[in-house]
Amino acid sequence: MCGIVGIFGQTPVNQPLYEALTVLQHRGQDAAGIATSDNRRFYLRKSNGLVRDVFESQHMMNLQGNMGIGHARYPTAGCSSTAEAQPFYVNSPYGIALAHNGNLTNASELKRDLFVEDLRHINTESDSEILLNVLAHELHRQGRIRIEVKDVFEAVAGVHRRCTGGYAAVASIMGYGILGFRDPWGIRPIVYGKRDTDRGTEYMIASESVALDALGFELIRDIAPGEAVFIDRNGELHTRQCAAQPRLAPCIFEYVYLARPDSIIDDISVYKARLRMGDQLSTKILEQCPDHDIDVVIPIPDTSRTSALQLAFRLGVKYREGFIKNRYIGRTFIMPGQKLRKKSVRQKLNAIDLEFKDKNVLLVDDSIVRGTTSKQIIQMAREAGAKKVYFASAAPAVRYANVYGIDMPAAHELVAHGRTDEEVATEIGADELIYQDLDALIEAVGAGNRSIDQFDTSCFSGEYVTGDISQRYLQQLELLRSDAAKGARDTSHSDNPTVDLHTSI
Repeated sequence: MCGIVGIFGQTPVNQPLYEALTVLQHRGQDAAGIATSDNRRFYLRKSNGLVRDVFESQHMMNLQGNMGIGHARYPTAGCSSTAEAQPFYVNSPYGIALAHNGNLTNASELKRDLFVEDLRHINTESDSEILLNVLAHELHRQGRIRIEVKDVFEAVAGVHRRCTGGYAAVASIMGYGILGFRDPWGIRPIVYGKRDTDRGTEYMIASESVALDALGFELIRDIAPGEAVFIDRNGELHTRQCAAQPRLAPCIFEYVYLARPDSIIDDISVYKARLRMGDQLSTKILEQCPDHDIDVVIPIPDTSRTSALQLAFRLGVKYREGFIKNRYIGRTFIMPGQKLRKKSVRQKLNAIDLEFKDKNVLLVDDSIVRGTTSKQIIQMAREAGAKKVYFASAAPAVRYANVYGIDMPAAHELVAHGRTDEEVATEIGADELIYQDLDALIEAVGAGNRSIDQFDTSCFSGEYVTGDISQRYLQQLELLRSDAAKGARDTSHSDNPTVDLHTSI
């Protein structure tokens, strides 16, 4: 669930790219990078860490040019090494830099084909580098010294024919322009917009609309499944459908947790979707426990606040902020290892005892993934004096791996995998556990845009919209991407130099 951004400006874009990445920081906190272009050279800075820590004044001064792309990394594959920080770059053909959000499900086959048939070398374990090289090869196949807009779209069509999975990407093609494209299922989000200046129109492509809002860009629309958007060096906007059979099936977990509430994805307000999740959850609780003894509803900050507020209103009980969050600790879900997650929960949250003492408390979270956070938070509530601790999840039980770019690759690491709801409640220490029903979640999100007839719900249902996921693939994924596997790779890549190039690359 990385954050990506591309900007075509009338003035230098280094500062707008930086500001956009800070707005998208919630999508990835492992590494950050920016590549800009002045139509002669690429200028690149990337390193491990938060956006604010990666870029200093001298780095910003070196990022020259009025076109550029940026990336905030959340690793689902590879390791926490600067070698896998983005954007990636290839010099042939033309010079291309690319930033990618998502996951290619046929990365192994593509890597082999790129080496054997396309004579291209992949230097990292990142499928983003594979995507870049596929795009580069498809552009090379056009066989032109100077490419035209139609050649760019033909190259994207070639990418769609070869690549499977969920992906949204931005790319900068030296001397030609900025490109954005989305997989034929529209699994990962990407939007574009514009703003008018005294010097002309500027364009931005980004993972979420909130990045456009923050920088004063007007949202035009989402990039459609299989579509590509290209802003040429003269500032002209071009769009084209590049997939043979596109179908919109956006990832429903974006609305549950990943996206900011002030974003609009595929014409659905994330905030309103979360309000409706609270409505749906309250209906289930009132049906199952009409004579409930809940004294207070307390959200697990921050993502669950919207759902919890509506839930409390519908139940007719008090809503209180019972946990204070340390703003300097990142999102525990996207931290790279289980040990770090466990350590971070107590550092991240502190209970206000008076909101818990001698009360029956309903804690509300957006979802329960590994159960690590939930278990510790329930224990904190008991230590603060709660008589009973009920736990409600605004999402259904997460029981299956996600293969499209969310860090749920190892099913055995999911607390609900192979367990009943009652067993999960016992595991996390709750007196009672209430999960959202999947149909209710789909209704809560889909009510915002009735034209969407399918969502990717794979982590809840085990059904993968691309139709190419086998049990063998899932087993291999688990071996490669479990916390243990990531920890081993991180240990072997402990030397993480930054990448800071302000000459021709």
